[in-house]
Amino acid sequence: MDVVTDIQSLQSKVSQWIQEGKSIGFVPTMGYLHEGHVRLMEAAREENDIVILSIFVNPLQFGENEDLDHYPRDEEHDRKTAEQNGVDLVFFPSEDVMYPEPMSMQISVVRRADVLCGRSRPGHFEGVVTVLTKLFNLCRPTRAYFGMKDAQQAAVVDALINDFNFPMTLVPVETVREADGLAKSSRNVNLSDEERMEAPALQEALQYGRKLVEEGEKNPDQLIKTTRKFLENKTRGKIDYIELLSYPSLEPLTTIDQQAILAVAVFYDKARLIDNVVFGKQGELIKG
Repeated sequence: MDVVTDIQSLQSKVSQWIQEGKSIGFVPTMGYLHEGHVRLMEAAREENDIVILSIFVNPLQFGENEDLDHYPRDEEHDRKTAEQNGVDLVFFPSEDVMYPEPMSMQISVVRRADVLCGRSRPGHFEGVVTVLTKLFNLCRPTRAYFGMKDAQQAAVVDALINDFNFPMTLVPVETVREADGLAKSSRNVNLSDEERMEAPALQEALQYGRKLVEEGEKNPDQLIKTTRKFLENKTRGKIDYIELLSYPSLEPLTTIDQQAILAVAVFYDKARLIDNVVFGKQGELIKG
């Protein structure tokens, strides 16, 4: 496995692989790799000749109240995890490499960003699409892999690829879960024992809402109201939001007549958990 920290070395390797006709799977991360990242690497390894993993804590996607300096990092662990999972190249740039000068250009995300978690994180997705535009141009992937735990990010990336005609395919990867259904997250360690017992209720509530659609519910307001009540009875966490939107366009629905996402965020004492379920107009589960 190669580890490169500069753009010239990365571009040289990528150009060679493309000339050889090899497909490239790309997994962009901010490091501190966990089982969710491993599943992305496994998916990329299964479908491509070459796997590139990037590790870069992108300052542009952190807001004023989000502590960039305290974002968890473990370079040695990340390198070992990447090597154990068949990654061919890790791109590990510094901030000076990615942003040698202040950006002269800015990409504005005008749709899909001001709902769900994006509502409380202004500027976040502008930072995400800026760094991804650079990484897509540098890595020139055949396929790029994103976890559906952050389904809003996957929707924004889908728009980026389509709007700017990147010659690549977005591959959404199903959320990795604990045995009791809780979405795996580095934040789960911050839950108390009691909160950890309650946390699977997020996915239970989402599946309850989806099954209501299977049973014929078409009214978004009624679905959200019923799902909220179900969740309130299952947890003492503070519900940040429960939203039902079209997917991946993330537009409000007046009736459930197309593919949709039901998403939730809940505040616990020391953690904020998110989860979602994507389903068709008859309530059928959409995986990945």
